[in-house]
Amino acid sequence: MPARASERALYPPSPTPAPAGVFVSAPMTADRDAPVYTVSELNRLARGLLEMRLGELWLEGEITNLARPASGHLYFTLKDARAQVRCAMFRNRNLRLRFRPGDGMAVRAFGKVSLYEARGEFQFIVEELQPAGAGALQQAFEQLKRRLHAEGLFAAGHKRPLPPFPRRLGVITSPSGAAIRDVLHVLGRRWPLLEVIVYPAAVQGEAAPGELLAALRTAVARNEVDLLLLTRGGGALEDLWAFNDEALARAIFDCPLPVVSAVGHEIDFTIADFVADLRAPTPSAAAELITPDRAELAEHLRRLAERLRQAEARRLSDARQRLAFLQRQLAVQHPASRLQQQMLRCDELGCRLLAAWQHRQLQREQRLGHLHGALQRHHPAHHLQQQRQRLAHARQRLAAAGRQRLERARQRLARLDQALQLLGPQATLARGYAILTDLAGRRVHRSVAELPPGTPFRARLQDGQVAATVDAPADDGPAR
Repeated sequence: MPARASERALYPPSPTPAPAGVFVSAPMTADRDAPVYTVSELNRLARGLLEMRLGELWLEGEITNLARPASGHLYFTLKDARAQVRCAMFRNRNLRLRFRPGDGMAVRAFGKVSLYEARGEFQFIVEELQPAGAGALQQAFEQLKRRLHAEGLFAAGHKRPLPPFPRRLGVITSPSGAAIRDVLHVLGRRWPLLEVIVYPAAVQGEAAPGELLAALRTAVARNEVDLLLLTRGGGALEDLWAFNDEALARAIFDCPLPVVSAVGHEIDFTIADFVADLRAPTPSAAAELITPDRAELAEHLRRLAERLRQAEARRLSDARQRLAFLQRQLAVQHPASRLQQQMLRCDELGCRLLAAWQHRQLQREQRLGHLHGALQRHHPAHHLQQQRQRLAHARQRLAAAGRQRLERARQRLARLDQALQLLGPQATLARGYAILTDLAGRRVHRSVAELPPGTPFRARLQDGQVAATVDAPADDGPAR
């Protein structure tokens, strides 16, 4: 019985390779002593061979079928014109990506060839991923810029205004760099009253994004400044890359204090510049934008003082003119003249009051006469006379109505009597008919079948009654 693979070495010695370019074909014969593997053992053996023989390498191709499950891992396929390979990049690796991979993107991937044992699938485990073609940093910068712009982090409506006269400025930069010296020099010349608090942080290198973010959070937590300046001197894109960190950009967006960004030279742009409330081309320019110029402010105060003096002079002149006008009005409106006018006014009002009283008295007399007439019209005797007249008239109407109703009843009775005479039995008897009853006169005979021979009956005629007996049917002879 052949031995199982678990009883032998997992990785058997490799056969002697054939010369390059030579394909050796030999007939396959069943070796009864060959080991027997399970599927899991075979896949584990293949995985070990792939990882040991190929090791780590760079792979270049185009991304397709990119998937981002909830686990945070990335799964995609790298392909070229003639082949493709499945790739996996685990979460602890893709968190350090400086760009966002997408379908159709050409990339370079560093990692190792492996095999997914559960399904026996050949795959490439990615440790590092870089855009291919254009500069990786520039492409990552453009991609992050488009994404944050789509989310609204660069919107003008979110920009906060800077305080016109700040009392305390927070500067996030390297305390030994040239940027802080330039800023302090300009502030000392333009606005020496401004206090400056430096929040030290590295502005270059791998630790720079974390230190910049920590310094920003420290400034927000202390809440001891009016605004913040995020600055450093010029340099290459790699030197300024710490200011393109996504976490730093979101912290600037959420910062409750106004933030000014002055990173690099005038031609340099970073993500922090777009998110900040104000972007300055250089650190020196930022210091000028943040503070007012004391010389200009002194000149402005001088102009304000001059305008105030002129306004006071105009106001004093207007008051003098008003005083002169009031003096002339006082001379025209002397108290004696005003007293005489008031006396005339009192006489006029007295006459108007008397006329109004007389008019009202006349109205009251007229209303009294009207009420007296109404009282006479509504006196009980007058009302009683009206009721008596109405009663007599009602009696007359009642007697006439009774006579009319009696006459209509008589006429109707005559019509009914005439109809009764026409429709009654007496009128029928007058036309030659007779009514046959039994001798008692209680039963009326209506059929010959009711009068067999020998039946006595009574015949009622127009002028009386006769008794008779049936001798025979009507066809045999007259009845008696």
